[in-house]
Amino acid sequence: MLSPEQIESRLERILLKVQKPGRYVGGELNAVVKDWDEVETKVAFVFPDIYDIGISNLGLQILYDLVNQRPDALAERAYAPWVDMEDLMRSRDIPLYSLESKHPLAAFDILGFSLPYETLYTNTLNLLDLARIPLRSAERSESDPLVIAGGHACFNPEPMHAFIDAFVIGEGEEVIHELLDTVKKVKGQTSKGRDVRPLTFDREKLLRELAQIPGVYVPRFYEVKYLQDGTLASILGLKEG
Repeated sequence: MLSPEQIESRLERILLKVQKPGRYVGGELNAVVKDWDEVETKVAFVFPDIYDIGISNLGLQILYDLVNQRPDALAERAYAPWVDMEDLMRSRDIPLYSLESKHPLAAFDILGFSLPYETLYTNTLNLLDLARIPLRSAERSESDPLVIAGGHACFNPEPMHAFIDAFVIGEGEEVIHELLDTVKKVKGQTSKGRDVRPLTFDREKLLRELAQIPGVYVPRFYEVKYLQDGTLASILGLKEG
């Protein structure tokens, strides 16, 4: 995994070759940059469209502020690069990174995707690939970030059920602190007495805990059946263990 210093070094060589390089450097007024090593839980809020569109999303800004008010957590941001920047990032082996600290998204504990409309589904998959995170939830290991999503396009989560670990159905500010507390608790239990990477956690246990939070839907624990015309027939909760 590249360090922030390595990412910054590679960015310096390509930013003058793309349109609107200011999209990719951060440093805006009121951006929050915390000490990475002093914070337990790291969250990257991802808007899967270009910076020009995503920066005005009020829901993401509210969540960004709520997380950064906590002394035990930090929130940073990432947006989709335009096609010229994406081409260079892939050719120069630069993963998708956060604007604030330039850490690769794979280094965060939680990736929170904002999905206000359905056309961002495919963008989300492209950004996961650019971040070098397995696309399917079932393929992620205990060292991969928890991938969650919320927004109006998640009121029907089934189109993205194979790719998102957990959906927030409703307002994110109502459950964000419960999510963070749950991740912090499970990480602590997993790491206790063991020599593990800081980001490693018991993914199965974490998903079970998240499924207990009202408003959080974890597809892993449900079986969805459809009629021949593609409409929903039933949702059955799976009995585990």
